[in-house]
Amino acid sequence: RTDCNGKTCKKHTPHKVTQYKKGKDSLFAQGKRRYDRKQSGYGGQTKPVFHKKAKTTKKVVLRLECTVCKYKMQLSLKRCKHFELGGEKKTKGAALQFVRLLFWPAINSLIVAVRSKHIMYTFMSLFPLLFEYDYALHNFHAENYHTKPH
Repeated sequence: RTDCNGKTCKKHTPHKVTQYKKGKDSLFAQGKRRYDRKQSGYGGQTKPVFHKKAKTTKKVVLRLECTVCKYKMQLSLKRCKHFELGGEKKTKGAALQFVRLLFWPAINSLIVAVRSKHIMYTFMSLFPLLFEYDYALHNFHAENYHTKPH
């Protein structure tokens, strides 16, 4: 929600947010037509080509569209290397779930191959993050050994 500057609205309304992207250059703009005419034929590069680029990032520009009156405005943000709009919220166990899914086939085959409880507990103590541990009961959940993680 932000203030809408549209003539009909002028209220604090919800807006649809997208990231601004530069449009495709027109082949028929006067400067492009002039440049192409000058470049044609023999003679090589006729205009200077800039090489001393100093900036490594661009400023992020957001395009806000009012959901009530469809008025569009742009809002520029600071420079940043990486920008993500509406990405997934970071959850506590997201990385853990990824690691678990990554190594699960190897762990599952090891569990099937090794039936000895002593060896299994040794393995679990080495890789505690890959197994669900019940701290209240101080034991590993047996049903999680042969099933994929949820």
